[in-house]
Amino acid sequence: MTPPPTAAPALPAPVAVDPHATRDPGTGRRTHPATGGALLLVGMLLVALNLRAVVTSLGALLDEVRDGLGLSGTTAGLVTTLPTIAFAGLGALTPWLVRRVAPARVLVVAMLALAVGQVLRATTDSAWIFVLTSALALAGIAVANILLPMLVKQHFPHRTGLVTGAYTMALTLGTTVAAASAVPIAHAFGSWRAGLGIWAVMAAVAVLPWVPLALRTRAAARRATSTAAVTAPVRVRPARTRLGWAMAVYFGAQSLSGYAIMGWLAQLFRDAGYQPESAGLLLAGVTALGVPIALLMPTVAGRMATLRPLVLGMTAASTLAYLGLALAPHGAALLWVLLLAIGQGAFPMILTAIGLRARTAEGTVALSAFAQSTGYVIAALGPLLVGILYEVTGGWTAPIGFLLGALAVQTAAGLAIARPRYVEDE
Repeated sequence: MTPPPTAAPALPAPVAVDPHATRDPGTGRRTHPATGGALLLVGMLLVALNLRAVVTSLGALLDEVRDGLGLSGTTAGLVTTLPTIAFAGLGALTPWLVRRVAPARVLVVAMLALAVGQVLRATTDSAWIFVLTSALALAGIAVANILLPMLVKQHFPHRTGLVTGAYTMALTLGTTVAAASAVPIAHAFGSWRAGLGIWAVMAAVAVLPWVPLALRTRAAARRATSTAAVTAPVRVRPARTRLGWAMAVYFGAQSLSGYAIMGWLAQLFRDAGYQPESAGLLLAGVTALGVPIALLMPTVAGRMATLRPLVLGMTAASTLAYLGLALAPHGAALLWVLLLAIGQGAFPMILTAIGLRARTAEGTVALSAFAQSTGYVIAALGPLLVGILYEVTGGWTAPIGFLLGALAVQTAAGLAIARPRYVEDE
């Protein structure tokens, strides 16, 4: 007698995968944005708030710091140049770090370095310790600068524009608040030390979301080494690609103009007849108007088939602003400030493009490191050359001509990165 046929084993029902889920930085498992993704996003926004406060708070209190520590002109010049030196040199080491240590753990150390550096520089009486501790704080920022685009690519691949816009807006807000409130805080506490040291609290808060993520990555690393061999990621070398160099030149040229504007626009308006307070407010207006642009630009860039219209549009805005500042700086100052803010939208756009022009997280961090480290070397020339031209000629025609020349280089590089392509393919 033939036995009755046995029923085939039931297949498991397919599991729906949320396309917007992120990956846990420790286990690699998919995580819904409402859980691990939310913690990541909060952590990234808190880090972004800290990325310029250490720079702009010092700029607002530089005279008081020079008097309090007896800084020479040369030492003060070194302190104001430190950001670009740190961002260029230390940022280049970040890909090497993340190949050996999980990004969450790197960010914990980076934010701790930022907090400790700010506390130490606000309490020292030595000029050179002030310089060294400022460098320690800037080292933390340099590493975080590179990591954020990679984290967006890795954990929010379907929301690149939105998340990049959010953290760029947070960066802009931190920059503005630190610049505007450093002097009032110093006056309230009776010392420039409070105006600098208070921002260490914000850096310490930024550590908190990354501690559980760092602990999770450590546990996951132990499990991985005990069960399987770790496959080394493929090395991406942007320095050997045309796209990498185009990205670096664009990043450098737009940063050059940005640092020149932050350093010299208020002086230009003062020379045009504005009172110091009004000139400072006009400079702050460029940053304030940049907040909504920073939020919207990445989303717009992420949805466009080519970045060409954005590149040309921002070039047109900057060109009109520079010509207006040269010909009629007093008559239509608010218009020139608005146009400058639009032109400075190149910064959030290039941060978005770093993620758009790489296929993988490894490619993104490599491209971010090369574009930013090389770009900040270029950017360091901006305030220096504008200052030299202003001192030699006694006016603003030559400095603005220099900025127009830098804008032409920026535009050429922008058109080179406008069409979709990937650094891994070159």
